[in-house]
Amino acid sequence: MLNGRRNMTLTCIYQFTHLHSLTHHNHNHIPLINSTFSTHPNHKPLFQFFSGILRPTIRSFSTKITASCKTMASFDSDSVTYLKQQEAAEIDETLMGPLGFSVDQLMELAGLSVATSIYEVYKPGDYSRVLIVCGPGNNGGDGLVAARHLHHFGYKPLVCYPKRTPKPLYAGLVTQLEALSIPFLSVEDLPPDFTNDFDILVDAMFGFSFHGSPRPPFDDLIQRLVSLRNNHNQIGQKRPVIVSVDIPSGWHVEEGDVDGTGIKPDMLISLTAPKFCAKKFGGPHHFLGGRFVPPAIAEKYKLLLPPYPGTSMCVRIGKPPQIDISALRENYISPEFLEHQVEADPLNQFRKWFDDALAAGLKEPNAMGLSTVGKDGKPSSRIVLLKGFDKDGFVWFTNYESQKGRALSENPHASLLFYWDGLNRQVRVEGYVQKVSDEESEQYFHSRPRGSQIGAIVSKQSTVVPGRNVLYDEYKELEQKYADGSVIPKPKIWGGYRLTPHLYEFWQGQKSRLHDRLRYVPHDIDGQRLWKVERLAP
Repeated sequence: MLNGRRNMTLTCIYQFTHLHSLTHHNHNHIPLINSTFSTHPNHKPLFQFFSGILRPTIRSFSTKITASCKTMASFDSDSVTYLKQQEAAEIDETLMGPLGFSVDQLMELAGLSVATSIYEVYKPGDYSRVLIVCGPGNNGGDGLVAARHLHHFGYKPLVCYPKRTPKPLYAGLVTQLEALSIPFLSVEDLPPDFTNDFDILVDAMFGFSFHGSPRPPFDDLIQRLVSLRNNHNQIGQKRPVIVSVDIPSGWHVEEGDVDGTGIKPDMLISLTAPKFCAKKFGGPHHFLGGRFVPPAIAEKYKLLLPPYPGTSMCVRIGKPPQIDISALRENYISPEFLEHQVEADPLNQFRKWFDDALAAGLKEPNAMGLSTVGKDGKPSSRIVLLKGFDKDGFVWFTNYESQKGRALSENPHASLLFYWDGLNRQVRVEGYVQKVSDEESEQYFHSRPRGSQIGAIVSKQSTVVPGRNVLYDEYKELEQKYADGSVIPKPKIWGGYRLTPHLYEFWQGQKSRLHDRLRYVPHDIDGQRLWKVERLAP
């Protein structure tokens, strides 16, 4: 795919350039956003080192970038253009000059790119306490904007901004944070050990246009971050992760950490395009932000930049770190789920949890795993969508001649599984399955979009198809046939199933794997069918 991406790179470059121009700003960080805009005269000299990397261009440049953009979970770091300091400065000048971008526009895009990159790896549930150390130039402005977005993303940011710039743009950014009650800490207010107070430390001190050696108090702040990592590497204790914006403070823009005294971040967020020093970055997470690079800039500087997935403001460069799967675990934190709190009727309890999933805005809360077993005794599972539930059971629709349909005709018993990750909840339902009435199937079929109705006719579900073009051609043929708005007949082999429950299990994740599992089983009392609630060991 990398070779294919190279052919697509030109298109992606156009996209990136277009987006880049929207995101890049003219100060230390702005240039970073569009990898070639780094030395605009409006930038305050911060570090002599490049402050990081390109800012991601959030949108695709054109509809031409389809397949290759979609494959961009991570982009080969050797296939990306890296900018030298002068190139970055020139790009910034162009963005802020003939291309009409303002500093505040680019800074806003840069800060948003930083915040979204952090969110990609370090979720607020586990890394909520963020300290953002801001320098006096555009890199610091990016940090101030990022703090605002992180607050809205659910983090608890604090800002250390020792050398405030008196320009109205920066004063406005400070006012915005104060309006959100985001605390500002002086250098003297910072705790002696960052470990106990913060989960993430954002280095937004110096960008690629900085020259010279860092002066107080930034020299000490840099050393504190360097020492933090070194000390904890030696004793193996957990420490806050370090995120650098565009260029790790203490690095030379092109040569990197020359004398070994610079910050060694866990995450580097390049802006516009990666700076040359980013080739020396050895941390696990390298992201690019700055989805706004105009085609003219991409062409002039021959930029090869990765496409941004979907609506994302950032894209990963290089492969994600290798992870020990056996070490992946989540220590769930949930309210207790106790017997005396549950509904007597499991259907009411399900409705209560389903409403919670809807209110939480979870994606497709009606998605459920359906497990069946045919006469061969082999289980099979897939995800289907719940389309209704009431006292009679749970309903979904499908092709009766599909694999699941054949299995249900041989063994009409099945299991449903709902998983609501955002709430740490699962519900398992087992029962007997029957087809719904033809009238019910007919009514639901014609409530669907006409495209879905045609798709149900075209798809002989679970059968072998020579190629996608076969499906597409048949679809287009039927689409033309019913273009007059006439009724599309429901296929006889398509309809609904209803599972009548004989067992429910509600699961809620808890700390230390002491999960709550409450099972409802039916039992008769005086000829009346009731439900008994039992607690199962986790």
